[in-house]
Amino acid sequence: MAENTEHVETSRDQDINPWSVEGGRDEAGNAVSIDYEALAKKWNTSLIDQALLDRFERVTGHKPHRWLRRGLFFSHRDFDRILTKKEKGEPFFLYTGRGPSSGSLHLGHTIPLTFTKWLQDVFDVPLVFMLTDDEKALFKDSLTFEETMHFAMENAKDIIALGFDLKKTFIYSDLKYISNHFLMNAWEFSKLVTFNQVRGAFGFNESTNVGRIFFPTVQCVAAFATSYPEIWTDEPQTERKKSIAEIQCLIPMGIDQDPYFRLLRDNAHKMKYPSPKPALIHSKFLTALQGAGGKMSSSEPNSAIFMTDTPKQIKTKINKYAFSGGQVSVEDHRRLGGNPDVDVSYIYLTYFEDDDAKLDEIYRSYKSGELLTGELKSMAIKKLQDYVAEFQERRKEVSDEVLEKYMTPRRLEWGGTAQPKIK
Repeated sequence: MAENTEHVETSRDQDINPWSVEGGRDEAGNAVSIDYEALAKKWNTSLIDQALLDRFERVTGHKPHRWLRRGLFFSHRDFDRILTKKEKGEPFFLYTGRGPSSGSLHLGHTIPLTFTKWLQDVFDVPLVFMLTDDEKALFKDSLTFEETMHFAMENAKDIIALGFDLKKTFIYSDLKYISNHFLMNAWEFSKLVTFNQVRGAFGFNESTNVGRIFFPTVQCVAAFATSYPEIWTDEPQTERKKSIAEIQCLIPMGIDQDPYFRLLRDNAHKMKYPSPKPALIHSKFLTALQGAGGKMSSSEPNSAIFMTDTPKQIKTKINKYAFSGGQVSVEDHRRLGGNPDVDVSYIYLTYFEDDDAKLDEIYRSYKSGELLTGELKSMAIKKLQDYVAEFQERRKEVSDEVLEKYMTPRRLEWGGTAQPKIK
């Protein structure tokens, strides 16, 4: 049965798509938090429940990541089927990506990427990492293809600094890599998808440039194992192989990218060598410093903590811009308590404080008024300063030579599942 790819808008509805994220508005026109359950219902995804988390722990032997435990990765499509493959030792691979619109990642970008790295470690499977420098030039009129390709190389170094295993990771730039079997997949898939389908999924119209209309086929076929003949075997593959096409893909992503893969899941079975529907696992967005209704954005510097920020810059941004759930005065805060559910400093701690008991105590203390806003901000500042400083130390070690190793097409090595039998 086809999944819901229809583009629906209502006057006060939240607007979530691959290129912009805006929360809804209340009756007074004020921004409200993104309603993720409503989005999951609208797009017909499955919420991650405790039963799935328990099964994950049984199958992998690993406690679910804190972002899973806390519902920050909250929704999925067919993640249970990936667990079945892991149980049976059948091959699968990870695929994720980054659209390089600036030379540095911000904190929000690192969330799905760090989670992907954790999945790579837990499952011990290959990962392909797509840098969509073509997409960014197509969808941002202010950027040239040369600029986005340069950004891609800088972003790739940031990605490597997050700790991905070289032996089982292939990072590529669309503008440099796409040819051969990958491009053949894109052209074949484009024959299967009508303009009405992409218009329904993305809201395109008669004024949309044809590059934007074609690009979804490129992002979709990145989930086909046949797009990467080099990673599965040392033997050159002159033709796409049915045995490779049968390898399923798991894609960790922000929920805004889901429209691409609904389109793919509706059409993957029509290929010459059908591929399984990719499994998806969706993250929430890291809230902008200003709070409800938005996410960190490279185009809004004061909304984000960048991975190039100094400790002083991080402190200034949190103190100056981070939306507070506290009261106007200390006296009122002690008497009435704060609201941690909307406080950006607390929200950031839900991502970066690993100790569940400590986080619960912070929540209780702030809500009771015992913990003041300034004290809460200080906790968040310290966590983020440490996280960014550790990243910056690792980033210094990523040379051009290291980058070249990750971006060289080659057979990958892993031990978490069986090797595919190429025939």
